[in-house]
Formats: sequence, structure tokens, C-alpha cells
Amino acid sequence: MRITAIDCHPVWIGHRNQLLLKISTDQGLYGWGESGFSGRERAVIGAVDHYRELLIGRDPMLPGAIWQELYRSQYFEGGRVLTAAISAIDIALHDIRGKALGVPVHQLLGGRVRDRVPALASTFAAPGPEMIEEAQSFVADGFQAIRLQRGGRDANPHEPWEAIGETAPWMARAREALGPSVVLGVDFHHRLSLAETASFCQRLPRGTLDFLEEPMRDETPEAYTALRTMTEIPFALGEEFASKWQALPYIERGLAQYMRLDVCNIGGFTEAMKVAGWCEAHYVDLMPHNPLGPVCTAASIHLAAAVPNFAWLEYNRSRFRPPPQIELDLFPNSPTLQGAYFPVTDTPGIGIEVNEALLSRDEFRYWNPPILRRRDGSFTNW
Repeated sequence: MRITAIDCHPVWIGHRNQLLLKISTDQGLYGWGESGFSGRERAVIGAVDHYRELLIGRDPMLPGAIWQELYRSQYFEGGRVLTAAISAIDIALHDIRGKALGVPVHQLLGGRVRDRVPALASTFAAPGPEMIEEAQSFVADGFQAIRLQRGGRDANPHEPWEAIGETAPWMARAREALGPSVVLGVDFHHRLSLAETASFCQRLPRGTLDFLEEPMRDETPEAYTALRTMTEIPFALGEEFASKWQALPYIERGLAQYMRLDVCNIGGFTEAMKVAGWCEAHYVDLMPHNPLGPVCTAASIHLAAAVPNFAWLEYNRSRFRPPPQIELDLFPNSPTLQGAYFPVTDTPGIGIEVNEALLSRDEFRYWNPPILRRRDGSFTNW
């Protein structure tokens, strides 16, 4: 079996693109992957165009060897654009391999260790009574872990101290309302500085939060080393990681208690399994980043099914935020929650079908994440 074509399909879903990738073979088998580098799809497509020249005519049953060649075939190592492209390719190759062998991808990763994958529910209301009501409804639906909303989520201008002041008291109220057994966290979307993060943590009564997600960017592990001395709250980090090397200091230094790797950015299944094993050796559980589409969700379910050190899979859909109709039409067999869990299926490959007739319905649309400013006119992180 040989690779005959690699095609990228940026598809407008709701408010942004999902960048799908299809690898075709001379035996009629094909695989789907997805890139997680949202807002820079053209850059990833350009990387795939380069990699296509290396891959046409190759055996798709060798994803490990192909990963090494794609990563090491340029002088400059890695980078998020390249690993986002490699991720999509690697997922699609595993999809083909599973279909060729008639087994689900989780069987290729060592076999399932669980029959269903627990999901992490996220509230969408701003800190306040409605946020707590949403969280209570999730608990009633059986969710064990809830991610609460931060203040000033999409405010522009965005002032971190105001967001902290709005968020902290409602975290304590949520804990009081939801009780001690529910796992609670908040995601600050790497918008805070070290001092701001420390102040936020110190405003919370002890035991309020079970995890603090991505309060700062990941470029400087030393900043998280300093923060670790200022708070006892566990950190959920890793959605920005583009390789096992980026994850290294956070695992080895005990800076991540939950690993938020994204299978569509870190290098696909090939790299994700290595990071998962590394985390297991350090008693770190996986809480995968999963904000994209059904291909990413399906791939993440297979990863979660095969690793023992797994906590919850992020899932941003609920009765409060149903998927757009185009997504339902494009992916007729999208993974579906059963209560607070995704079932682990035995469909060969990753188990996703794509209605290809809809892929070329729209022209490519540029999308950029919100550009946030402070009141003084300076830029801040989105």
C-alpha cells in the first residue's frame, strides 16, 4: 500500500476554521487528521505542501518512521506550525493503519484500559449566579469535573486585575454551592503575569480549586517554578506544547499536575503516547485539550482509552452550546456523549466519517483570534 494523495480542507465551522487533512492510498483506504493550530491554517497548509513531496509513494503503515523523517528532515527543529502539520498527518496515518488491520486506533496504542472516557464540562456564563446554575446542571447530569469561567473572558480592553477581582469571589461561592466532592478548575487562558497569578491564588480559600489551567504562557518554566512556591493549587498545563521536549521541564520539575496536551498539536498519536508514558512515571494524569472538532475529539478518545493515567477529556459542547448544524452535517457519526462519558468504540481507525460533498462548499475565510488590548493601548494575550 502506498500514499497517493494528501489534501488539506480548511472548513468554516461556526466562527472559525477546522483544518482537516485526508491521506489517500492506492488501495482505496484513506485516513483523516486535524491540525490544532487555529487561525494560522495557511501556514500549516504550506508545511503540508512541503511534506507532501516526501510522502507520496510511501508506505502509510509506518507512522513512527514517517514522524521521525518529517520532524528531523529540516535543519531547524520543530515549531508549532510544523508539528501541527505532523500531528494531522500522524493521526491520518493511524486512521489508515487501523482500517487496514480492521482494528480501532486504541488497539494500535496498546489496547483499551477503560470502556468509557469521562468528560470535563465547561461553563460559559461569566462568574455569577448563572455560572453556578450551569455548573449545578452539569453535576446533575453526572459530570465529576467542572471548569468554571474566568472574568473578562472576551472583554476588550482586557484588564487582568479586574478579571481577577471578578473571578476569585465566585470561585469560592461555586465551591460552597457545589460541595466538596466535585472537581473544580478555572482556565485563565495564559492572560496573567506571575504576580497576578499568585495574587489570584492567594485570594482563594484553601481547597477552593482542584486545578488552575494555563494562567501564564509556557515559554519560561522558571516562572512556574516560582509560582509553585506561592500556591498549593495543582496546575493544568500543556495545551501549547508542540513536542515532548517542551513538556520535559514541566514533567521533570513537577510543574504540571495535569497534562493538557493536544493530540492535534503535539505531534499526533506517536508523540502523545510518549508524553503520556513520561507523565505516568511522574504520577501526572492527562486532561487533553480538545476545543476543535469531531476528528480531534475522536482521536483524543482513542488516546484516552489506551493510557492508564487519564483524568478527563475537555468537551465544550452541552445543551448550553450545541454544535453548529454544519458540523453535524459534515460529520454524520461525531462522537456523542452518553451522560458525562464518551463510549469507547471498536470501529476500525479513528471511526470518523466526513461528508466530503460539503468540504468545498465555501471559500477559505481568514480568521484571527481576538486581539486584546489594555486600557493604555498595549497588547495582551488572547
